[in-house]
Amino acid sequence: MAMPSLVSVLRSRGACLTAWIATPEPLIAESAARAGFDCATLDMQHGLHDPVSVMRGIGAVALAGVPAIVRIPVGDFAMASRALDMGASAIIAPMINSAEDARAFATAAKYPPLGERSWGPVRAMQLSGVSDGAAFLRDTNAATLTFAMIETRAALQALDEILAVPGIDAVFIGPSDLSIALSDGASVDPMRADNQAAAADILARAHAAGKLAGIFAITGEQARHYRNLGYDLIALGTDGMYFRLGATTMLAEAKAE
Repeated sequence: MAMPSLVSVLRSRGACLTAWIATPEPLIAESAARAGFDCATLDMQHGLHDPVSVMRGIGAVALAGVPAIVRIPVGDFAMASRALDMGASAIIAPMINSAEDARAFATAAKYPPLGERSWGPVRAMQLSGVSDGAAFLRDTNAATLTFAMIETRAALQALDEILAVPGIDAVFIGPSDLSIALSDGASVDPMRADNQAAAADILARAHAAGKLAGIFAITGEQARHYRNLGYDLIALGTDGMYFRLGATTMLAEAKAE
């Protein structure tokens, strides 16, 4: 069974909920993908993934029949190309603070004429079930998504320029970092009123530009709130949170009088 693209899942379901996997163990990524998430994200920025665990994790997620997303480390646009060659359906790039950053990201993630991605998608073609290289080249720029993370004052100021960069398909809001930036380091509070107002403005401007918008939610309640607001991709918690919540719930039940 070929792994579906995130584009096709978004088209069929609207808003997508992604698992967020920091642990470099493919069975954890696969288990999360089988739990009912629409897709699974492997986090290299703050998670423990390296290129090998990303390669194995993408294969495990594909086995579960959902698309894989990779968040690359800050500025590691070479990894964007590698992750796409490994079969990632989308790339989230953190700390995109300018149109220049966005162009470097798009250059690495898209084939000409949008970018300069080098040819070598052997694993990606296997997972997508495509054997015709010409067909893959023709379709892959549209089938793989680039999410530029907006999480600083500089990114907010350059948002319209970032959205206008050819090859940037979407933005992804890092609400915790954004809240730190907007408070000048005084607090980290994703749900703070000024932070939510800024996030809503980013969402509106992205959609007005014909681009997708994603955001990270710490709780199911927050995720539901973001779905109602119209976000296209919502990351729900992390694998560590899933484990702790399941363990504490089961322990509470076991110890109940």
